[in-house]
Amino acid sequence: MALGPRLDLRQTQQLAMTPQLQQAIKLLALSNLEIETFIADELERNPLLESRTEDDGDTDAPPDPPPSGDSEAPGADELLSGNDGGSEAQLDIDYESLSDDGPGDGPATGLGVSGESGGGDADIELVGEGEMSLHDHLFAQARASLSGHELLIAEQLLERIDETGYLRADLLRLSHQLGLPLGEIEAVLAEIQSFDPTGVGARSLAECLALQAKEADRYDPCMRKLIERLDLVARGEFTRLKQMCRVDDEELAEMIAELRSYDPKPGCRFGGEPVQTAVPDIIISESKGGWAVELNTATLPRLIVNRSYYLEFGGERSDRKSKAWLDECLTSANWLVRALDQRARTITKVAKELVKRQEGFFRRGVAHLKPLTLRDIAEAIGMHESTVSRATSNKFLSCERGVFELRFFFSSGVGGGEDGEAASSQAVKERIRKLIGQEEKILSDDKLVALLKEEGFDVARRTVAKYRESLGIGSSVERRRQRKLAAKTV
Repeated sequence: MALGPRLDLRQTQQLAMTPQLQQAIKLLALSNLEIETFIADELERNPLLESRTEDDGDTDAPPDPPPSGDSEAPGADELLSGNDGGSEAQLDIDYESLSDDGPGDGPATGLGVSGESGGGDADIELVGEGEMSLHDHLFAQARASLSGHELLIAEQLLERIDETGYLRADLLRLSHQLGLPLGEIEAVLAEIQSFDPTGVGARSLAECLALQAKEADRYDPCMRKLIERLDLVARGEFTRLKQMCRVDDEELAEMIAELRSYDPKPGCRFGGEPVQTAVPDIIISESKGGWAVELNTATLPRLIVNRSYYLEFGGERSDRKSKAWLDECLTSANWLVRALDQRARTITKVAKELVKRQEGFFRRGVAHLKPLTLRDIAEAIGMHESTVSRATSNKFLSCERGVFELRFFFSSGVGGGEDGEAASSQAVKERIRKLIGQEEKILSDDKLVALLKEEGFDVARRTVAKYRESLGIGSSVERRRQRKLAAKTV
C-alpha cells in the first residue's frame, strides 16, 4: 500500500441546529410566565413585533407576503408553510445527545400546591401577604435601642440570623473578624435576644425555648433541666425526666404542655420571601363530551407582525444596510409567531393525552392515578420522548381539584390494584397516608403491607417504608411516642 497524500469523498449526515430551531426547542420547555418575559424582551428588540389583546380585532389572518428585494431572508409565507425546514416533525427529535436541559423520565412527585387529598376542592392560587420581613423588624429594634459600635455589632449579628430566627454564626470567629472582645459581642447578642419575637437570636432549640420560658417567668430549675434534655422528651422517656426534674406526673405534664406552647421557629411568623403564585399553563374543565383542554391565554400575549412598518421603511428607497436589518427582524418575527403557535399545539396535544390516561384522577382523586411514563405519552401521540419531556417541564395544570405540576401525573407502577393492573406509586402513597391518618391503634409497616394486600396492592415492606418516609410520616415507634406525649399534655 502506497503512502502519500490523497483526496477522498465521503457522504455523511448530521443534524444542523439552526438558531431558530434552538429557540423553538427552548420555548417548548418554558412556562407561560417565562414565555411572557421572553416575549417582552422580543417586543423591545424587534420593531416589527406587536402585542394585541382580544379587543384589538382579528389578528389571526396570515400575514401578506413580503415585498421582493435583494435580501435572501425567507418571508413569512415560507416560514409558516414549513418550507424553511422548521416543521413540527423537525422539532420532535431527540436532542438529549446535544443538550441535557430536558428532564428525565423518572417518577415525579406532586407539587403540593393544591393540597389535594382525594376529593376536596382547593384554591387555584397561593398569594403571599406583603408583611414586614423578620430582618426589617429586627433592624428597626436595633436602631432604636443601640448606637455606635454596638449597633455595628448588632448589624453583623442580624445579618447572620436566618428566616426561622436562629443565629447561624460562630461568635469567636466573628470577634476575630471585627477585632472586638468576645464579651462585647455576647453582650450585644443578649440585647438582641430580648427583641421581639421572643426566642430570636437563639443558637439552638434549647436556647430558643429557654428564652421564651424566661420571658414567661417559668424558667425554674425543673424547667431548665427539662429543656436541657429535650432528647428524652422526644423519646418519651418520662420516668427518667421525672427523676431528673424531681416532679410528679401532673407537674411533668404541665411542664411539657408549657414547652409545647412555645414557638420553636419564632422568625417564621414574619413575612420572608414572597410566596410564588402557581399560575396554571393549562386549564382543564369538564364538558358534555368529556374534558375540555385549553391553554391559559391570559398569560400569553398575542403577537402579530407589523407589515405596514416593514413596507414603509423597508422599501426600495431604504439603504441596503437598513433593509437587511429589517429583513432579519421580519424573519425573526415570523419564526417566533410560528414557534409559539407550534408550542401551543404541542402542549395541548400532550395535555389531552395525559387527561385521557388519568381520567380516573380528575373524576375520583389521587387514589385512582395510574402508572404513566413520558414514553407512554410519546408513543400515543407519535412524538419523541424528549419532546414530551420538554412539553411537561415547568408546566402547571388547573382543574377542579386544584393546581398540579404536569410531572405529578407521571409515576412508576407498583404492586397491583383492584383490577389486577399495576397501581400508581402516588395512589399507593395516598392510601398509606389515609390508613395512618385513620389508625386507632398504631400500625406497623408490616400491618400496612397486610392491609394494602387486602385492597389488592401487592407491595413490599421496604416500599411501604420508603413511601411513608417520603410523606413525612414517622415510623410506628415515633408515632407511638408522639401519641404518648400528646396524651401527657392533655
